[in-house]
Amino acid sequence: MNVKKICIMGAGTMGRQLAQLAAQSGYEVSMRDIEDRIVQDALAAIKANLKKFFVDKGKITQEAADKVLGRIKGTTDLKQSVKDAQVVIECVPEDLEYKQQVFKEMDEVCAPETILASNTSALSITAIGSLTNRQDKVIGMHFFNPAAIMKLVEIIRGAKTSDETYNVIKELSDKFGKEAIAVNDAPGFVAVRLFCVLTNEAAKLVYEGIASVEDVDKACQLGLGHAMGPLKSQDVTDGIGISLHVLDYLRAELGDDYRACPLIRKKVLAGELGVKTGKGFYDYSQQ
Repeated sequence: MNVKKICIMGAGTMGRQLAQLAAQSGYEVSMRDIEDRIVQDALAAIKANLKKFFVDKGKITQEAADKVLGRIKGTTDLKQSVKDAQVVIECVPEDLEYKQQVFKEMDEVCAPETILASNTSALSITAIGSLTNRQDKVIGMHFFNPAAIMKLVEIIRGAKTSDETYNVIKELSDKFGKEAIAVNDAPGFVAVRLFCVLTNEAAKLVYEGIASVEDVDKACQLGLGHAMGPLKSQDVTDGIGISLHVLDYLRAELGDDYRACPLIRKKVLAGELGVKTGKGFYDYSQQ
């Protein structure tokens, strides 16, 4: 398959990043969401990011940035968004029933040969595509935030994903400048499952009074060679709520070994979700 156009289904944090990444890689891009306000906000954010991180830093010219932006078309129309697209990458919220419905709707309007990929961080690819009539063309393509910087892409095979579909997505990942790993469908895949366990254990160390937030993170940085401690990373990426959601999912699928630390649940209930709320594992209210 010669991929020329990519549809990004969802214009939230990851959707807009992937739209920019695809456009910078030379692809025509349609970015779709259910509200025009969300689409316009995403286009504005992409324009600002291109200027701040690429033009102002001398990485590309303003003319090149304008061409990238010109390759991205925003819309709320489902049929229009997937028209002539060889690959659709879904970036809607992490709710299995919602994703299943989105995939069912895409299956009904996409060309028969179109590949449907999901950027889910943890949910079953087989389950997501179960309501479609093209399960051989359903696959996981999990990027990491921020997508422009993080090099890893997890390519997840569903139960019926074909070799042809996998090869197209692997080649697409290469053209995005990413390093791909092949993963068989399982809750949490590889990176998220590992990181959620690490985050959960880090939170337990704090909750049990064994060490402070700062010292747990320092142990991971200086003792394990991590660029950033897991608790700080949760705050910066606003990931505390996502981690709780994934841990609850892993527990339901894999057992009590994945029971979330009460401190994580308390943070979510208190609305202490990280930098964006002024407090997470650290306090940002005075910054």
